[in-house]
Amino acid sequence: MNVIELAQTLMKFRTETGNAEEIRKCLEYITNLFRDTGAKGGIFEYQGVSPVLFLHNGESSEYDVLCLGHLDVVPAADEMFTPYIRDGKLFGRGSLDMKSFAAVALNSLEHVLKNKLPIKFGVILSTDEEKGSKSTHAFMEAHPDLRAKIVLDNDVGGDILKIITKCKNPVFVKISAQGEAAHGSTPWDGVDANELLMQTLSNIRKIYPYYSKGGVQPQDQWIDTVHVAIMKGGEVSNIIAGEAEAVLDFRLTENSSVENLKKNLDRCMVPGVSYKISSESTPVVMDESNPHILDYKRFAEQILGQKIEFEHIGGATDSRAFAVRGSTVIMHSGSGEGMHAPGEYVEVDSVEKIADIQIRFLDKLAGKQS
Repeated sequence: MNVIELAQTLMKFRTETGNAEEIRKCLEYITNLFRDTGAKGGIFEYQGVSPVLFLHNGESSEYDVLCLGHLDVVPAADEMFTPYIRDGKLFGRGSLDMKSFAAVALNSLEHVLKNKLPIKFGVILSTDEEKGSKSTHAFMEAHPDLRAKIVLDNDVGGDILKIITKCKNPVFVKISAQGEAAHGSTPWDGVDANELLMQTLSNIRKIYPYYSKGGVQPQDQWIDTVHVAIMKGGEVSNIIAGEAEAVLDFRLTENSSVENLKKNLDRCMVPGVSYKISSESTPVVMDESNPHILDYKRFAEQILGQKIEFEHIGGATDSRAFAVRGSTVIMHSGSGEGMHAPGEYVEVDSVEKIADIQIRFLDKLAGKQS
């Protein structure tokens, strides 16, 4: 299987999150690729969410290795769905995030099947990761006994010389302010919900400071952060806002907890303002001395001819669904830039190298090499 050709083919499907027709075509294309290979599984569908593709080499609930990723992409101009290679870079929507690495996972599946490796292996590809991964949640709920000793997660694109060992816990909070509308010329006749909201946000900033490019930056970036994702209040310019709300995006390290966040938020609320935790998850934290991670790192360094460093990131990953079930999660991807941007690209050589690393790692687990 040529991973770059497959990546380009997958990129031509306009699988923007919610585009059910294109997602279906893409999933059917992949299942047809594996129709006569002995692969099991297929497309899994659940009420009200996007489908999930799960292909594997045998019926089981206990796997040695699972590759986890997604096939949906963020919206882009038409021309970004016509991928091209220039100067060793593959350009187009999904090149870095993450159809190239979906191709890598499928290449690994073909290798396991063709060589009849004595390991239990599978690939899980969701189709709504860019908008909350509800399909992954539904899939995991429908498979409560599904386990994997090792999960290969390539959805951390950016630098092939970094293996991610920590991801933060994303917690989304909705702040609601209830005021009393009045005419803008007589503010004393009302209660400005926007003011209440801003007072609350000011209190939150005393605990979770504001950081920005060109502004204040922390010396240690492995800290809890929050940004104001959405803020709105008021309908017209000459009326005191009766209601206002904001959505806050907290990123918590493993040293924090949602319960402690709630305690801090309780202290920050002013009269007329309340909050609700919209969603929460769990941080992914791997032991850097884990023998599987060290084996993988050794193969990667041999293939790349360079040292690889461990890194911590603030972003979240769907592999947390397996981390809480006891999996060793190996988070490693290729190099590129422009994720979600018009100039998105991945370095072709890095995709091929990730594919080689995975195959050597799987061969080692299967006892084919030391």
